[in-house]
Amino acid sequence: MSLPTIVIAGATGFIGRWFIERFHQDFNIIALSRSEMEPDPTYDHVDWRQVELYSLSSSEEAMKGADYALYLVHSMHPTTRLHQGTFEDTDLLLADNFGRAAKANGLKQIIFMGGLLPYNETKDQLSRHLRSRWEVEQTLGNAGVPVTTLRAGIIVGPGGSSFDMIKKLVERLPVMICPSWCQSETHPIELEDALKIIRYCVGQEDTYDQHFDIGGGGTTTYMEMMRTVADLMNKKRTIRPVHYFSPGFSKMWVALFTNQSRELVSPLIESLRHDMVATPNSFLEQFPDRADFRAAAHRALYGKERLPALPKRIPTEKKEKNTVRSVQRLANPEGHTATYVARIYQKWLPIFFRTLIRVRTEGDVSDFTVAGVPLLQLTFISDRSDEERQLFYITGGRLVKRRDYGWLEFRRVLGGRYVISAIHEFVPSLPWFLYVGTQARAHSFVMNRFGKYLAGD
Repeated sequence: MSLPTIVIAGATGFIGRWFIERFHQDFNIIALSRSEMEPDPTYDHVDWRQVELYSLSSSEEAMKGADYALYLVHSMHPTTRLHQGTFEDTDLLLADNFGRAAKANGLKQIIFMGGLLPYNETKDQLSRHLRSRWEVEQTLGNAGVPVTTLRAGIIVGPGGSSFDMIKKLVERLPVMICPSWCQSETHPIELEDALKIIRYCVGQEDTYDQHFDIGGGGTTTYMEMMRTVADLMNKKRTIRPVHYFSPGFSKMWVALFTNQSRELVSPLIESLRHDMVATPNSFLEQFPDRADFRAAAHRALYGKERLPALPKRIPTEKKEKNTVRSVQRLANPEGHTATYVARIYQKWLPIFFRTLIRVRTEGDVSDFTVAGVPLLQLTFISDRSDEERQLFYITGGRLVKRRDYGWLEFRRVLGGRYVISAIHEFVPSLPWFLYVGTQARAHSFVMNRFGKYLAGD
């Protein structure tokens, strides 16, 4: 009997690597990576495939042959020299790509690891990090493939970034003055418990189109977790609470003393103003022997297992250095199609610039000119476009260095409430620092004004 095939987006991360380690005998695994990997002799049933998750066609190709998917992507590091846009909008775009690719390949289920949400607050009151997790959950579900969402807090295990931050703070700070975010109630879960729950959900039809809070054997606070880790490590630490919330200062000192980037630390700190506890549910009751934080932390600190190694990356030819990605979310209160938004943009642009910029379209080719000088040329790709997504290749113009590289797209997301406008892998002809100070800023300004126009402001 052949094994089912599961594709993992985020396979190089903490959960992805441990899932492969634990369950490579249960599945044929397609492990997705931004880099090309050498064949891994450690596991018989793991196929590493290179993918560009920003590209729908690349995502579709990489997912061929899969039955199920595990989606673990969050706040990807920039893959271009300049990345304009927030992590929320980037995550929204990536989730929409993945859901579409899963639908195109006929996948039966997507399992998504989301975040615990405080149920006493509205979505508008959530931190950016938690609201983004909720939006990704909705976006994956809108594609038409059944989604099982597991909402978790800190996952405690070897190699986990959140637990590693706690460990480093305890190691390096003899005195810790804990602001209010350290006193919020939270619900950590041990890695092994989280992996068992994920494994159970694969192909389990009664979990389709459902979301479940998951947590460990008890709740705690970040301050208590630091005290527990200090005790387990035999470190005498002075840990004192203060009753105020100082996110800016907290981000700075946590990033400084844990050697983590502010991009990783910031959304975590912002989300900790909420109490995040798993709501009791019958699903979680099926896993009664979940470890509490002390037991989980002890195994993470002193267990023999360490984060599984990745296969070697295959060196590739150097890509174009000066590439740009720009992702903007535009409010779409009228629920316009992507087709309408793409067309109205080309009509709005000359009006906004009072005919300084002209747009001339013949067939699938649109030329943007100033005083007869061709600045930009876009070629519409009809066979990759529909009412939800409009795709244009960047094929010419004085502002373009590479005419075979970048693309522009408009796509509806979150049920049409928003449209994402995105430029990918654009290579400017201007010298880099001149481009960053002029054309890049101009593009952001223009898309902001177009967004206001679309919203009716």
